[in-house]
Order: sequence, then structure tokens, then C-alpha cells
Amino acid sequence: MMYLSEYEYQALLLSLKVAGFAILWLIPIGISLAWLMAKKQFIGKSLLESLIHLPLVLPPVVIGYLLLIVMGRKGVVGEWLYDVFGIVFSFSWKGAVLACIVVALPLMVRSIRLSLETVDSKLEEAAATLGASPLKVFFTITLPLMLPGIITGTMLSFARSLGEFGATISFVSNIPGETQTIPLAMYTFIETPGSELEAARLCVISIVIALSSLLLSEWLTRKSAKRLGGAS
Repeated sequence: MMYLSEYEYQALLLSLKVAGFAILWLIPIGISLAWLMAKKQFIGKSLLESLIHLPLVLPPVVIGYLLLIVMGRKGVVGEWLYDVFGIVFSFSWKGAVLACIVVALPLMVRSIRLSLETVDSKLEEAAATLGASPLKVFFTITLPLMLPGIITGTMLSFARSLGEFGATISFVSNIPGETQTIPLAMYTFIETPGSELEAARLCVISIVIALSSLLLSEWLTRKSAKRLGGAS
């Protein structure tokens, strides 16, 4: 049986906490941006789409550095947030959540958008002609039909958040009990002579959690697809 030290246990709980809070923010943001990109035409759409997907091609360390100069304690936005609301992201678990949101956002938006683009617009038009408001059409027709994309995006983003390293360590450092997630704890163990066993344990835990997320995503997606197929 695998026994975790208090140090490893803290890293595991913090990783789940950070990934969980990131998902809570990513779902509404991802749905809104995916709907905007799939349904609307506007000036600057290509630029916005490029910015959304930029974290996929940028080195994570660059993302962390940009977050530091923008959202850090003395950053362009971070200083204002601290002076007005007392909110600090740098060197805090909240900053780790923010880093995960940025790096996982492309996965969430892309998954939901692909699902949204398969929704038959005639169903939405039919509901509208029957007197349903745009909001009611979205919640009763569009949202249920894009559920497979939301599930896929959620699980992929959760797994990506658990594995986030570069942006996190650049933005919030590697502070045990505060910002040290599983990848950062593994990095510490790898750099510490004689800690190979601890690093291996966290490696196994990461693989198990990530694989479980992907399998759960596949199962939920198939189940929702069957339910939607039966409903139609």
C-alpha cells in the first residue's frame, strides 16, 4: 500500500484544490467564449481567438512571467487589485488557480466550441418561433446539446491544471503548503538526493488521477451522447 508523508499529502490536496477552483471559473468563462466564437461575428474575432489559444504555443514560463508583471503585487493590474480590494495573486494559491485558468482555457473553449458547432441551429430557430426568449433557448436547447463538449473540456482542463508547472512556479514560486502542487513537489524531490521514492510516488499519483479523469470524461461523454440521441 502507498503511504504518503504529510509533505506529499499537502501537495496532493493543494493540487486538487487548485484544479477544482480553476474548473469552477473555467466552465462559465469557457461556455461564454465558446458561444461568442461560434455564434457571433465581430471586429477583432480572429485576434481574440488567437489570444485564447496563445497559451497552447507559448512556453509556460513566459505565461508565468506575464502573469507576474500584470497580476503580481506590483503589477499593472495586481497593484490596483491589492489597493482597492486587498487581493493578492502572486505567491498565493489563488495565483496558482489563475495560472491554471490561463493555461487550460484553450482546452475548455475548443472542446465546448466544437460541440456547440454541431448543434442544429434549426432547433434553436424553431424554439424561438414558438416564443422562447434567447435565454430560454440557450438553457433548454443549446446548453443540453453542448453538454458532451463541456464534459470533455472540464476533464481535460482538470487534468491540465493538475499537471501545470512552468507558469505556476514562475508566478507563485514553490512554497510548501501554499503554492506547492504535485508537479512542484516532484521537482523538489527530484532535486533532493535520496528522495527518488517520494518523486516516484507522486508520479504514480499524477498518472492515476490524469488517467481517471480521461476515462471518466470518455464515459460521461458517451452516456450524455446516448441520452441526447434517445431524447431526439
